[in-house]
Amino acid sequence: MELNLFDYKLPEILIAQSPLKERDKARLLVLDRKTGGIVHDIFFNIINYVKSNDVIVINESKVINARLFGRKENTGAKIECFILKKKKDNNFIVLLRPLKKLKISDKVFINEKDNIYFEVEDKLEDGRALIHFNNFSDKMLDEYGEIPLPPYIKNRNFDNSYYQTVYAKRKGSTAAPTAGLHFTSELIKKLKEKGVFFAKVNLEIGLDTFKPVTEENIIDHKIHSEKYNISEHNVKIILKAINLGGRVICAGTTTTRVLETVMSKYGSLKSSRGRTSLYIYPGYKFKITDMIITNFHLPKSTLIIMVSAFAGRENILKAYETAINNNYRFFSFGDCMLIK
Repeated sequence: MELNLFDYKLPEILIAQSPLKERDKARLLVLDRKTGGIVHDIFFNIINYVKSNDVIVINESKVINARLFGRKENTGAKIECFILKKKKDNNFIVLLRPLKKLKISDKVFINEKDNIYFEVEDKLEDGRALIHFNNFSDKMLDEYGEIPLPPYIKNRNFDNSYYQTVYAKRKGSTAAPTAGLHFTSELIKKLKEKGVFFAKVNLEIGLDTFKPVTEENIIDHKIHSEKYNISEHNVKIILKAINLGGRVICAGTTTTRVLETVMSKYGSLKSSRGRTSLYIYPGYKFKITDMIITNFHLPKSTLIIMVSAFAGRENILKAYETAINNNYRFFSFGDCMLIK
């Protein structure tokens, strides 16, 4: 299947550069995947599209301050370090910029006074490197790191809390589960009062989630792997909803990926933890997902390919064209879709 089939032209002005002050006031495009019908609404009205005994499954992963700045020992050259994933102990796979200024065994000080630094252990492809921190801790990240933002967001003049969901709990992601950014505590309360269940999963989102597919045939693409976990308690909530006739509504593609991973692996929903490299593209048969809440995704990305598998490529491209014509805001801080 050709990659160009998942491309579209987006005016740069529609890339949202700032979060809305009121999260649930984002616009909501409701897409009926069976008919292709489209309804325009506001996110806080999502309560009108769900029913008692439905279950909304959320990703409670929290974004860490994965962006660090330091200076190379001796020369003082400025180095940016973006943590991608932990290997073991104090060893991490990172992006280093500019990597060409560094060689193996070089030290980069994050804070020279407190003797906090890392050493380059190996230089990898695509600007990546394996490094070793002399003293790594969450406290160090909190003190010296910054919340990483996708490269298409140029504005940083806002409170970092807007790039966390209101239910974010488990640190580990380097990007936010953006579909969840639209929920407020008040809206969740109203949904629960209506009889909607909430279940939680955890998937640690990596920077590769923004990486475009480059292979001409999408099937040749190798997707990144991400760490996930779903507990027995949350499995029971989802199964209870299903047994009562409720629908499984995934808040985001990350949540979808967790549930479909478990179902593909075991044939039924059960508590599980590990890493997933499940790549969902057209032809995939969804095993548990009934509806998806999702933002508008980058062209030629694994995410637009995933939602195309769920709703049909033509339906998705038509919905995107409609959103563009109606000046919806796109990507991480943008507006939202409900695919039903």
